[in-house]
Amino acid sequence: WRVLAIYMILAANLSEQQALKQACPSCDASQLCNCSSMGLDFIPLGLSAKITVLDLAHNRIKRIRSQDLQQAVNLRALLLQSNKISSIDEDSFRSLAKLELLDLSNNSLAHVSPVWFGHLFSLQHLHLQGNSYRDLGESSPFSSLSNLSSLHLGNPQFSVIRQGNFEGIELLHKLWIDGSNLSQYEQGSLKSIKKINHMIINLRNGNIFSEIVRDLLHSVTWLEVTDIELPVEKKSLVQNSTRPFRIQKLTFKEAFFTDQTLSQAIVLLKEITSLKELEAIDCVLEGKGEWKTKEITRSGQSFVETVTIIKVMIQNFHLFFDLEGMESQINNLKRLTIASSNVFMVPCKLARHFSSLLYLDFHDNLLANKRLDETICEGSWPSLQTLNLSQNSLKSLEQTAKYTSRLPKLNNLDISQNNFGAIPDVCEWPKSLKYLNLSSTQIPRVTTCIPPTLEVLDVSANNLKEFGLQLPTLKELYLTKNQLKALPGATPIPNLVALSVRRNKLNSFSKEELEGAQVGSVHLSLMECHRSLVVSVICILVFLVILLLVAVGYKYHVVWYVRMTWAWLRAKRKPKRAPLKDVCYDAFVSYSENDSNWVENTMVRELEQACPPFRLCLHKRDFVPGKWIVDNIIDSIEKSRKTLFVLSEHFVQSEWCKYELDFSHFRLFDENNDAAILVLLEPIQSKAIPKRFCKLRKIMNTKTYLEWPAGEEQQQVFWENLKAALKS
Repeated sequence: WRVLAIYMILAANLSEQQALKQACPSCDASQLCNCSSMGLDFIPLGLSAKITVLDLAHNRIKRIRSQDLQQAVNLRALLLQSNKISSIDEDSFRSLAKLELLDLSNNSLAHVSPVWFGHLFSLQHLHLQGNSYRDLGESSPFSSLSNLSSLHLGNPQFSVIRQGNFEGIELLHKLWIDGSNLSQYEQGSLKSIKKINHMIINLRNGNIFSEIVRDLLHSVTWLEVTDIELPVEKKSLVQNSTRPFRIQKLTFKEAFFTDQTLSQAIVLLKEITSLKELEAIDCVLEGKGEWKTKEITRSGQSFVETVTIIKVMIQNFHLFFDLEGMESQINNLKRLTIASSNVFMVPCKLARHFSSLLYLDFHDNLLANKRLDETICEGSWPSLQTLNLSQNSLKSLEQTAKYTSRLPKLNNLDISQNNFGAIPDVCEWPKSLKYLNLSSTQIPRVTTCIPPTLEVLDVSANNLKEFGLQLPTLKELYLTKNQLKALPGATPIPNLVALSVRRNKLNSFSKEELEGAQVGSVHLSLMECHRSLVVSVICILVFLVILLLVAVGYKYHVVWYVRMTWAWLRAKRKPKRAPLKDVCYDAFVSYSENDSNWVENTMVRELEQACPPFRLCLHKRDFVPGKWIVDNIIDSIEKSRKTLFVLSEHFVQSEWCKYELDFSHFRLFDENNDAAILVLLEPIQSKAIPKRFCKLRKIMNTKTYLEWPAGEEQQQVFWENLKAALKS
C-alpha cells in the first residue's frame, strides 16, 4: 500500500510535468530541453534534475524568479538570450553549481549584480552583451567566477569601465566587449586580468584605445579592435605598462585611417617589441600614401613579421603613391597578404627590399601581365617560397611563367581562377617549383609547358578531355571537374600516390590504364564500393531492431517491471513503521488528481472539522518544498497511522494506463495489514483494471472497502464508518 500511495501522489504531481511537456515538447525524457521560440512569458514549471541543457532563447520572459530553476541542479547550459528579462531574483541561480554556460545576452537588464553569480562555481562562459546597463557597478560582478573562460559584455549604452570591475578574473580565453559608446575608462581597470588569449572590443573612441592598450600589453595575446577611428596620438603606447609584453597580434576591423593617423600608428606600434602580426580587415584608408616616411625611418626597425590586409578600401587607389622611403621598414617581414584590395602593381624598387619575405598572397586583386613585369622584376622577392596570384587579371600563361621564373626559391605557385585561355607548348618556370595550381584557368589542354619538376599539380575545372603528360616526380594530381573519358596513363607518372578524378566522364578502367605502380595491395571494402547500398541496409536493419524492441517492451511491459524493481528495492530499505513519536497524521490520503474536488472540498472538510478532528496529510498542502517527491511520499506514509486510498475509474483507466504506474508496485501490498483503507468513490468494473495489477483486484475481492453512496442519508453512515476505520 505504500507504493500505491507513491504512485497516486506522483500521478497528482504529473500536472506540472504535463505543463512542461506542453510548453516544451522536446523536454520529455530528454537531457536537452529545447524551449526556444515558443512564445513563453515565464520559465515553465516542472524542470527536473535530469535536464542538463535548457534553451529558452527567443521568448518573452521578463523575470527569473527564485523558484524557477530550483530543481534543475544538474544544468550545464542555460540559454536565455533574446528575451525581455529585466529582473532576476538574487538567488535565482543559487542551485546551479554545475552550470558551465549562461547566456543572458540581448535582454533588458539595467544593471549587473554580483549576487546572481555568487554560486556559479563551475561557470566557464558568460554572455551579457546586448542589454541596457551603462556600467558594471562600483565593484566586480565576476569576483566569484574563478573558472570563467569567456566573457561577453557591453551594449550601445555601455559607457563606463571602472577600476575593480574585473577583479577575481585571472585567465580568459576570450573577452568580448561592445564599447561602441564607451566614454570613460579608468586607467588600470583591465590590468588585473593576468592572461587573455583573444580580446575583441568594439570601440569608436580613439582616445580610450591607447589607454586600454597600455593595460593589456602584459596580458592579451591577440587584440582585435573594431569600428575605431584612430586619433593623432603622440603619447607612448607602452608608458606605465607592465613588462614583459605578451601581445603578439593586433587586428583592426572596419577601422578608419588617414595618412597621418596611420603614419603615427606605425611609429607607436614599434615600441611594442612583442608584436609580430598586424591585420586590417574591411578598413578604409583616406589618403594617397603620403606617409611620414622620414619619421617612420627614424623610429627604428619594426618587429612585425606578418601583415595581413583584406578588403581595404582606398578611394582613388590609382593615385596611391609608391611608398618611397618605406624600404627600410620591410626587410624583416616574412609573410604578407594583401587580398581583395585593388592592388594592381608593386614598384620594383620596393619589391627588392622584401629580402626576408617567404609568403606572398595577392589573391583577388587587379594584377595584369603588363604590371606583373614591374611587380616581379629582376632581384625582387629574393627569398620568396610561396606566391598566390589567384583571382587576378592575368591573361598570358607564358608571360606569367616567365616573370615568376625570376624568383629563385619559389616552390609553391597558385595562379588559379585567371583567364589564360590558351597554353603554349613551352614555358620557362622557376627551377625549384614543386606545386602548381592551374585550376579554373580555361586552358583547353595540357602541354609540355607544365614543368616536369612538379610534385603536386592541380588542373581541375578546365574541361580537359585527356591528360598524357610525362611527369616523373609527380605525387599528387587533381583532375576534378573535367571531361576525361579515360584515366591518365600510369607509366608517365610512376611516382603518383594521390589521384582525384571526381566529376568527369569516366565509365570504365582498362588494364593498360592501371599498368605501372601495383594496386594489388589496395583492398576496397564493401562500404567503399557500395556505400549507398550498405548505408541503406544498415539504416533499415537498425530501424527494424528498434521497432522490434519497442514492440517486445510494450507487449511485456519491460519498462514497467524495471521501474517496479527499482522502487521496490528502495522501499525495502525503509522501515515499515516509524516510531510512535514520529507519527503526526491520522491518515495519508492518496487520490487521483481528477478526484481532487471531492477529496479536498468534501472529505477533508468532513474529517478535519469533526469532533475530535482528524489530521490528514495531503500532498498539495503538507509536502516539504524542494524535497524529492518520492521521498516526500514515503516519509508521509511512515508518519501516518493509516493510508486512505480513493479509488475511481479515473484512477484505473486514465492515470494508470497513461503513465504506466512508474512507482505503483502492488506486490508490496500486505492483505492482512489493516493500515490501508479503501474508499470506492464510484463503481469500478473488474475488467477495467489492467491484468498486471492482479493484487489490487484480489484485495478488492477479499478486503472490505467503503463505497461512497449517492443518497444523503447513506452518506452520513459512510462518514461514521470511515471515522471508525480511521480510529481503529
